[in-house]
Amino acid sequence: KDVFQMARDKAPTILFIDEIDAVGGMRTHDGTTGSAEVNRTMIQLLAEMDGFDETKDVKIIAATNRIDLLDPALLRPGRFDRVIEVPIPDDKGRAEILKIHTRKMNLDTDVDFEKLARITDGLSGADLKVITKEAGMFVLRRRGEMITMKDLMDAYEKVVTEEEATVPHGMFA
Repeated sequence: KDVFQMARDKAPTILFIDEIDAVGGMRTHDGTTGSAEVNRTMIQLLAEMDGFDETKDVKIIAATNRIDLLDPALLRPGRFDRVIEVPIPDDKGRAEILKIHTRKMNLDTDVDFEKLARITDGLSGADLKVITKEAGMFVLRRRGEMITMKDLMDAYEKVVTEEEATVPHGMFA
């Protein structure tokens, strides 16, 4: 409630709610204190959003990677006017993301971003960042000076193996 009031007071304002699924998830009624608190938070969020006049200079933007968990009331017309999906990057996008995350790293001449992009099909930009950081850790552990293609491949194997172990079958991280 206070955040929304501050947004009105400081207008023009953009209010960004990251991981909105944490507060805007589907309401449940299992009788626990936790579900009651989630429901109260959700009701307050909806009331605050309904209180914004279209002519005011306050815009609300939210992000989630689990839109399927959002309460349908949040997605009704007049609350969020647009839903913009940012898909998993394609081969070209993954190659560019890998280049961005390694631009300040010493790379051996054997590093092949196009091959890495093909191998990492289905991974997000965040996954690729973790792979590049892990490859850097491999170099530090062996007291090397350059990231090799082997470092990146080993990092990929480690990240994919860890992700498979932590994500239930049929779900995406």
